Amino acid sequence: MGFADQRFNVNLSILFTELPLLERPAAAAAAGFTAVELWWPWVDSPVPERSGLHALKRAIEDAGVRLTGLNFYAGQLPGPDRGALSLPGEESERFRANIDVAADFAASVGCTALNALYGNRVEGVDPAEQDALALENLVLAARAADRIGAILLIEALNKPESPLYPLVSAPAAVEVVDKVNEATGLDNARFLMDLYHLSMNGEDLPAVIERFAPKTGHVQIADSPGRGAPGTGSLPLEDLLDRLNKAGYDGWVGLEYKPGDRPSAEAFGWLSR
Repeated sequence: MGFADQRFNVNLSILFTELPLLERPAAAAAAGFTAVELWWPWVDSPVPERSGLHALKRAIEDAGVRLTGLNFYAGQLPGPDRGALSLPGEESERFRANIDVAADFAASVGCTALNALYGNRVEGVDPAEQDALALENLVLAARAADRIGAILLIEALNKPESPLYPLVSAPAAVEVVDKVNEATGLDNARFLMDLYHLSMNGEDLPAVIERFAPKTGHVQIADSPGRGAPGTGSLPLEDLLDRLNKAGYDGWVGLEYKPGDRPSAEAFGWLSR
């Protein structure tokens, strides 16, 4: 087992960002990847112009790669925001306006995983009110995902970098997954297991894998500390991915790390090793 036995895709919102968006799919293909994933690319627009959507679709298809994961609108990401769906008012409405747009785009390129970032706590708003709004919006998102034959992903982030985000442990995120599945009866909500975020929270990663692999719909990796490529930190990523395989996870592993002070195309040397 080891890295050679994994199915890796590359996140084009953190790698190849030195290039314009429409050039990134081809750059990923040139680096040897057959699949890519994206955060919502239009951070200021949950409902972008159709021409922008069509251009991105063409860029993905012309590159010969598959889009295997897409975030719903999540506000300024990268930036101060960590999602929109639990924020009362305008941001929640922007998330709702984006649901069918993101789902329809995903369907047009054969993408079957949609990630919904929960959103930060808001000062002066009852957390229970935010959680109720979040469940309403996640139910809508799960139904849209089901309409196109996709799963809905719910992600735990890390508290040091996202101190206002409430889902900062694997159990907290999986609890929301279970609530969404109970509310919809669709059973298409899944945990997004980001090993970097969980390690930053100090979680017991082998225990998390053993307990939650059956509820995991996608895995993302970066080394820790530093969020760099495998081998730049101290996470035993090969071992952890082997554990995931043995626990039954056979899906994509998203490379969501920073390339460092070099072109992204040079940040994959660890794969050849």
